[in-house]
Amino acid sequence: MAADKDFKYNNMITGKNYIGKDLSSKGNQTYNTFDPNANQATEWTFYEATKEEIDSAVGKADEAFQVYKNLSGAKKAQFLEAIAEELEALGDELTRTYCKESGLPQGRAMGERGRTMGQLRAFAELLKEGSWVEATIDTAQPDRQPFPKLDLRKMLLPIGPIAVFGSSNFPFAFSTAGGDTASALAAGCPVIVKSHPMHAGTGELVSSAIIKAAERTGMPDGVFSNLNSSGIEVGQQLVLHPKVKGVGFTGSIKGGTALYQLANERKEPIPVFAEMGSINPVVVLPSALQEKGAFWAQQYAGSIMLGAGQFCTNPGLILGVKSTSLDVFIDALGEEIEKLEPSCMLHPNIHSNYEKGKEEVSAQGGTDVVAEYKKQTAPNYARQKILTVNGVNFLKNPKLHQEVFGPFSVVVRCTDANELTEVLNCLEGQLTGTVLGNAEEIERYGSVIDALQGRVGRLIFNGVPTGVEVCPSMQHGGPFPASTDSRFTSVGVSAIKRWVRPVSFQNWPQEALPEALRDNNPLSIMRIVDSAHTNKKIE
Repeated sequence: MAADKDFKYNNMITGKNYIGKDLSSKGNQTYNTFDPNANQATEWTFYEATKEEIDSAVGKADEAFQVYKNLSGAKKAQFLEAIAEELEALGDELTRTYCKESGLPQGRAMGERGRTMGQLRAFAELLKEGSWVEATIDTAQPDRQPFPKLDLRKMLLPIGPIAVFGSSNFPFAFSTAGGDTASALAAGCPVIVKSHPMHAGTGELVSSAIIKAAERTGMPDGVFSNLNSSGIEVGQQLVLHPKVKGVGFTGSIKGGTALYQLANERKEPIPVFAEMGSINPVVVLPSALQEKGAFWAQQYAGSIMLGAGQFCTNPGLILGVKSTSLDVFIDALGEEIEKLEPSCMLHPNIHSNYEKGKEEVSAQGGTDVVAEYKKQTAPNYARQKILTVNGVNFLKNPKLHQEVFGPFSVVVRCTDANELTEVLNCLEGQLTGTVLGNAEEIERYGSVIDALQGRVGRLIFNGVPTGVEVCPSMQHGGPFPASTDSRFTSVGVSAIKRWVRPVSFQNWPQEALPEALRDNNPLSIMRIVDSAHTNKKIE
């Protein structure tokens, strides 16, 4: 590993673009990031990526792919582990930059950086074990009658360079070295990141760590690039570039849908895996209200306020059947949330959109205010609000179903379980759905649970939706518009499957087969051989 003084990109924000291992600034259009706590622009100026730089980054990624896709799992794992090490080595400068550009506190920065390093190391372990390629072998039966059986062997292979869009609300975990980048690199795909303009300085420091890790571990030049842009043109050009083979996005429904449509209009359409909007319905069953109503009111006040409500899993909709205990719960929720102090949002634009969305929903007929923080706050701080509405009004007004990105939630009083089911069935796709109650009620409210299950990617029992565990069993995705493809997750090691495709080899010579498919199983991975799971050699 080169000493820090010999690495020209470490511990500095230049505002330039990373094209592989080189820094570039061929254009003259610039922009600055913003400090929402200070309510002023930062001192860091960034260059908009030019078409020439985009072509260079994608061209290098395509060249790198020819080498990178054939590297061993162990070699790619070494790269991912090195990225985690270099992120940690950036120390306080990285977290200070994160906090300055996002308005988020130091504790959040430390936790999110830890999660990001953990994701990288989890994918590294997946690669070292190796069975993720889903090697499947059906050996030949030349004497089978009436037709001989051919030798067929199948495994997952990487699809090519991937464009990753940084997320506004997770500058580490869903951005430059986040889950999309980590999973694509693990799959064997080079990555071109379109850095999020709200935290371009954070993105540049993270990029320096990735480039340094690539050089340390002998990765091909172009395996990673980072492009800056404050507008949409660079992203559009990346999605339309013929050498880009897939897209990862975390953000708004409008942005994700636009990229999805653009990718499908290409001469060669490519997959866009976008995680977008969600109001994360919470069903409160009678037992939860009767047994722990005050507890759940406190828990959900905290969940709604967490991170200024800027989580994709924020509970924006709470549903229950009319009762005295539901009324008590609603009052308690209002009291608890008014006790909490507002916090800073990511950017003035996000704060402005929050205020507009909050007022638009509040202006709909049939809504009543449960709680609203009315004290004066510093600029860009989000004042929380809770509304209530009955089931009939909610059903007939789709504007009440929309996501308001911030500390805002609507409580729906349904007449009975049938109306509750109807309300759930009218919702769009969601990332999560939560049920509060006891085990016996799950059977009694079967139609409600079925309706909820049909709308979400993750079902939660007696918990809050905020907080996403990074593990193999996590599903972070859901029916549209929660994501563009509900079969996949953007969190956990299964996210790697977005960037691969199955390829069959028929009657292929042993020495020409990928190692994962050879008779002697040199990788000692688990495979399906003639319908049996085994890690044994084929004799």
